[in-house]
Order: sequence, then structure tokens, then C-alpha cells
Amino acid sequence: MFSTTVTLLPPFTRLSGNLLPLAKALETALSIGPHFVSDNLVCVAMMDMRVHNADRDWLTLPEHTLRRSTSNHDDTDHAPAYVGGLNPMTAAQLLAHEFEPPDLILAPFLPTKGLAMIHAPRGIGKTHVAIGIACAVAAGTSFLRWNALKSRRVLLIDGEMSGAMLQERVARTIKSMDVEVEDNNFHVLAADMEIDGLPDLADTQTQAYFADVLAPAELVIVDNLSTLCPSLRENEADSWVPVQSWALNLRRQGKSVLFVHHAGKSGKQRGTSRKEDILNSVVALKHPPDYQASQGARFEVHYEKARGFCGADAEPFEAWLQNDQWSVDDITQADDDEVLVALSKQGCSVREIAERTGRSKSTVGRKIKHKVQP
Repeated sequence: MFSTTVTLLPPFTRLSGNLLPLAKALETALSIGPHFVSDNLVCVAMMDMRVHNADRDWLTLPEHTLRRSTSNHDDTDHAPAYVGGLNPMTAAQLLAHEFEPPDLILAPFLPTKGLAMIHAPRGIGKTHVAIGIACAVAAGTSFLRWNALKSRRVLLIDGEMSGAMLQERVARTIKSMDVEVEDNNFHVLAADMEIDGLPDLADTQTQAYFADVLAPAELVIVDNLSTLCPSLRENEADSWVPVQSWALNLRRQGKSVLFVHHAGKSGKQRGTSRKEDILNSVVALKHPPDYQASQGARFEVHYEKARGFCGADAEPFEAWLQNDQWSVDDITQADDDEVLVALSKQGCSVREIAERTGRSKSTVGRKIKHKVQP
């Protein structure tokens, strides 16, 4: 088979002259991954820009002839299954289909083949929680009010912390939980420990570089979206699509993904709400109304989305890290005026404050308005 290699350097806007139309023509095809083949063309994303046999008229290639290559970057055709047609089922076929029995990686909020998010304001303790979850799932034990019924292979992808600090936190977490974690069950991929950092998870052309390290994992923890998806425009719904597609692809492979994200000024997860559409659960960490900075990692855990669980399992609770030991308790239902104002400043709506404190919405609204007026 005749093959010619084209090597592209993103972003395409850096190109000029006759190469720019070529790059633009290929951009659509490249949007589903960095490695493609056709009968006459192999495209591989790399670090420089060279075009061999450039006298060929690549612009005559129809878009449908470009197909994703195999993960080992050879010339083997690997078209998506839907190229051969879609396969709807009758209701009877759906009911008769034997699915793998549902299971939970971390009860109650993270199922197998599940997608979830934990978000919180900066400095509240998101990474403490991410590491605690990683250790619990890898060891098959509990953390806070969450339970891992069996040990599973975990990959923690960290884009923020220094290697030394990450080492210290993992060591302290394992020691405080008094668990033994098998090496094969817990792997850490840290941006600080890679020479050129980590590829952009929001870029379809660089996602493939994660494939080998993702392969063994049953749970992938992404800590956090801001650092690991630098090209993600958080307020633009369409910008989330590449990350969403990546997560859904992992789910089809039988993996679960837990995103760690920042909260916005409203108290909700920062950016477009489209992030939440595919998620099973959304967990918010918030400081209690009476929180003081000297208390360190003390926060309330609230379920903003709870697909597949309810009742007592979905009740919020408080967690506090003191002397490397976590304690959990029910949330105190204080209802004085200062608490109402503090909850309002955290982004809670009047309805949410009324439900939490047991006071009427009219009373809550009046007290908040009175307190915040100069």
C-alpha cells in the first residue's frame, strides 16, 4: 500500500502559505484523534512540521477516507463500528439482553463504568479527598462515609502539586488509613515528574498519549480539570465535548472516571453545566458556616447530583482532618442569622437554606436581605 506521512504541528494557525489550507482541510479529521490512515495518507501528530511528497493533491481526499489508526500507530485500518451501520434493538431484545451486573467502586456515589465529579473552592481539601479515595479503592477499604467493597486498580493523574508534596500526602494518607496498598493497584501520573509535563486532556490530538497508562486502570482520578485540560474554555459548552468523549470512551472500556474541579463564585462547579450531563454523581465540598481558617481541611460534603442512590445514602455530612485523622459527623442544623448569611455567601439559594435550617423561605430571604444591607 502506498503511504505518505504528513506531520502536523498544532495549533494550525502557526502555519502559513500553501500549508495552511492543507492543515485546515485535515483539522476536521484530526478532531477525533491524532493518528489516522487512508489509502494514501498517514497523519501523525508530532513536534515539528514536515510534508513529504507535498506535490500530491491531498485536498482531493474525501473526508470519509480518513480513519483512525490502531493505538500502536501502524497502518492497520480501524474504522469505528458505526461505519458499518447502527444496530437498534426492539424493547424485547433490550429486556432480554444480559448486562454485566451493576457494582459500586465506591459506595454510594461511584459505580463501575461510572463518571463523577468532586468540586470545591480552592484550598478546601480537594486533593486530600482525591488521594483518600484513591487509597481506599486501591486497598478495598472505606474513606469518610464511602466504602470500597473490593480493591481495584487506580490511576491518579495529578496536574497541580509538586512531586515532593504529592509524595508526602500519599505517604501520610496511607499511614493514617492504616492500609496496605499493592503497587499494582495504585499508580500516580504526576505532571511535575514528567520532563515536559502532561499532554492536554482537552485536546483530541494529545489524548492518545495517555492510552498505555490508562489501560490497566479501573478507576481514573483526574486532579484537576484546570491544570490537566489547559485548552478547555470552561464557560463554553462545546469546549467540553473532547473531554466528554474521552470519558465516555473510557466508560465503554469498563473504566470509571472521577473528575476533580474548582467551584465558581456561585458555589457550583466552575464553568458550563454541560459537564454534569453525563455524570452519575456531582459532589460539592463546602466550608461550614462557622468555619475558621485555623481548622484546616474541614468541610461539608453535599450531593448535587445523585443518580442511583437516595435517602440516607444521599444525606450530606461533615468531614474534618485533624492530626492526619479524618472524622465525620452529621451536619449541625444551626439556624441563627449569621448562619443564614454565611450559607448565602457560599452560594446556597434561599430554598436550600430554608430546607437546611427548617426556617421558612420568606424568613430566610428577609433575614439575609436585612443582614447584607449596609
